[in-house]
Amino acid sequence: MSDQKSLSSQAWLELLLLAAIWGGIFLANRIALNEIPVFTLVAHRVFWAALILWVVVVWRRLPIPVQPSVWLAFLVMGLLNNIIPFSLLNWAQLTIESGLTSIFNATTAIFGVLVAAILLPDERLSARKAIGVSIGFIGVATAIGLNNLADLNPRSLAQLAAVGATLSYAFAGVWARKQLQGQPPQIAAAGMLTGASLVAIPLAHWLEGPISFNLQPATWSAITYCATIATAGAYLLYYRVLDMAGSGNLMLVTLLIPPFAIVLGAVFLGESLAPRAYFGFGLLAVGLLVLDGRLKLRKLVHFSN
Repeated sequence: MSDQKSLSSQAWLELLLLAAIWGGIFLANRIALNEIPVFTLVAHRVFWAALILWVVVVWRRLPIPVQPSVWLAFLVMGLLNNIIPFSLLNWAQLTIESGLTSIFNATTAIFGVLVAAILLPDERLSARKAIGVSIGFIGVATAIGLNNLADLNPRSLAQLAAVGATLSYAFAGVWARKQLQGQPPQIAAAGMLTGASLVAIPLAHWLEGPISFNLQPATWSAITYCATIATAGAYLLYYRVLDMAGSGNLMLVTLLIPPFAIVLGAVFLGESLAPRAYFGFGLLAVGLLVLDGRLKLRKLVHFSN
C-alpha cells in the first residue's frame, strides 16, 4: 500500500468506472437470484467470463502455461477468489440488502492486510496498520449490530457470510502473491476463472440440478452483466487502473463501490438501510484511509479533540 502515485483525471475516471461496475454487480446478482439459485449463478458468471478472457488471450497471442503446478495454482485461486466469495455473497443477498452486502465487501482490504501480516514475513503489521484494522473491525461490528452478533438469526448469518467472503478474498491475495507472480494478468484471470468453472459447474449440477438456459430476459441480462462487464471486463480494467494509479490509490475503489451499490439498490429494489449501516461504513472508511496512509494518525487525534 505504499505504492502511491498521483491520480490523473483519466485515472480518476477509470477508478470511478471500476467502482460503478462492481457496485452494479450487487444489483445484477439480486435480479438473477430471483430465478436461479446461488451456485448456478456462480457457474454462469465464471464460465462465461473465462470464455471471454481466453478470447482476449488468444487475440493478444499471450503464452499459455502448460505446467501442472501453474494450473493447480489457478484452481486454488479460483476457489479462494471466485467460488467461495461469490457463493457466500450470493447466499447473503438472499437475506440482506445489496447495499449492505457491498459495505461488508469493503472489508476486503482490512482482512487483506491482516492475513498478509500473518502469512507473509515482509508484510508486518505496523502500528498504523493495526489501528486501521481495529477501526475497520469496529465499523463492521457496528454495521452488523451488536444485538445481531449475539443472536444468530438468518439475517446475522447472512451478514457474517458476506464478511466471510472478504476473508476468502484476503487469502486469495496471499496465494496470488506466492504462486502466481510473473503470470500476465490476462492469463492469471483466465486461468483462475477456468479453475473456478471446473468446480462451479459440477457443483451447481450436483447441489441444484441441471443448469437451465431457459431463463427470463431480465435474468439473462443480469448474468450477462455479471460475467462480461463485472467479471471479465472489470478484471481487465482493474489491471489497467493498477498500472495507471498504483496499488495504494486503487484501494480507493473499495470505498467507492458501496455508494453505487446503495443507490442502485434504493432506486431499483426499493432498499433502505438502517442508520448503523451508514455509521459502520463511515468507521470502515476511516480505518481504510488510516491503513492507506491518507489519513494521518496525528490528524485523526487532532480532529477528535
